[in-house]
Amino acid sequence: MSLRNVLIVDDDPGMRQMLALLLRSKGYQPAAVDGPAHALEELEARPYDAVLCDVRMPGGDGLGLLSEILRRLPEMTVVMMSAYGSEEVAVEAMKLGAYDYVGKPFRPDEVALVLRKAEEREKLRRENVRLRERLGGRAGLTALVGASSAMQELHRSIRKAAAVSSTVLLVGESGTGKELVARALHELSPRVSQPFVAVNCGAIPDELIESELFGHVKGAFTNATATKKGLFTEADGGTIFLDEIGELPYAVQVSLLRTLQESEVRRVGDTQSSHVDVRVVAATSRNLDAAVASGAFRQDLFYRLNVLPLRLPPLRERLDDIPLLARHFVEKLNLELRRTPRVREIAEDAMEALRAHRWPGNVRELENLIERAMVLADGDVLPLSAFAGLEGRPAARPDTGLSIKQGVRALEIDLIRRALETTNGNRTRASALLEISHRALLYKLKEYGLADWGRRKSD
Repeated sequence: MSLRNVLIVDDDPGMRQMLALLLRSKGYQPAAVDGPAHALEELEARPYDAVLCDVRMPGGDGLGLLSEILRRLPEMTVVMMSAYGSEEVAVEAMKLGAYDYVGKPFRPDEVALVLRKAEEREKLRRENVRLRERLGGRAGLTALVGASSAMQELHRSIRKAAAVSSTVLLVGESGTGKELVARALHELSPRVSQPFVAVNCGAIPDELIESELFGHVKGAFTNATATKKGLFTEADGGTIFLDEIGELPYAVQVSLLRTLQESEVRRVGDTQSSHVDVRVVAATSRNLDAAVASGAFRQDLFYRLNVLPLRLPPLRERLDDIPLLARHFVEKLNLELRRTPRVREIAEDAMEALRAHRWPGNVRELENLIERAMVLADGDVLPLSAFAGLEGRPAARPDTGLSIKQGVRALEIDLIRRALETTNGNRTRASALLEISHRALLYKLKEYGLADWGRRKSD
């Protein structure tokens, strides 16, 4: 893949001429315009492989032009240039989707080198796409099912973010598919041939998390009988996915901040650091702004993680995707369950109930409900009766008349039962879905006579 046709956008005639001569001498076919309006006209009229764009021009803002180009042509390679170079401008350009940023004055070969790197990145990306297609895999965005405007916007953001190595922060409720997005970012990036390492920061005991992430030397602590390589080192060259980053102990946040700043890790008990090249994708279902305000999460670490924030929409905001998702899970589970007969479809009234549900557990809850229905039902059509958590929900509530007090009680009982169904009885996770404290949930279970409902030993 060659980025031969390059459009130069700069208000300085001398700069346009110099860049055109330089790129022509390197085998490129450049064209030059003096501002955003002419640039958009030229991109409409002719195909280009890359754009070199000045940040500040009398005819308009270069960053605004960058956003408009990528809105119209999401796959375009755009390199920003500026004589007013600053880290803030560079970060903003990368957040908006620029491939790279070059400060003026630049060395004669610097721009050509950036374009050559972009060519190599595009060649590698296309080779990996072809390889995945030959292997019949479900890599990249194909695993993120959905045709709604919210999902299409997410797909566009993933494509842009995958092209760079900036840190990404995924924000979304439990069950919205944060690990699928992290894998898509990796699989669409130039790092696809390198490791992808996923870590649930909330599932590792506080006393072990630093050792798991960064490794330790023999004798660093009790039971450290051998030197251990950490997960950051295992991910060297690739991507590390730090799920539930908001659960990271405060002391470990300091070590993570150092790694992000210096691209180095220091094993527990070691006196020296070692270099790592790792793209970090973090995720949280918590409100990190509130955690920063309360002092539970470091502000400087939050800023380092929040370079490219991506919000994952909850299922209730994309209900039109439910038929697509349901068919996807039916096909997937037909194979996994080796079901006979195969499920052909979901009954119309059952699909209506699925679309009417509020989905506190999001896509994960939908998959669990469909799997349970496929196990319980006998025929090739899934009836409404197979979806025990949905059937007759509106009519099942007691008639409370016009009593607000009784209506609130009935609604709370219903929501608590649904949250416990979604989490298989895990009260800690259920309280998070209900957005109340664990203690408040226990109080309500006792108040409503549900203390033994859905009890799990793990609670």
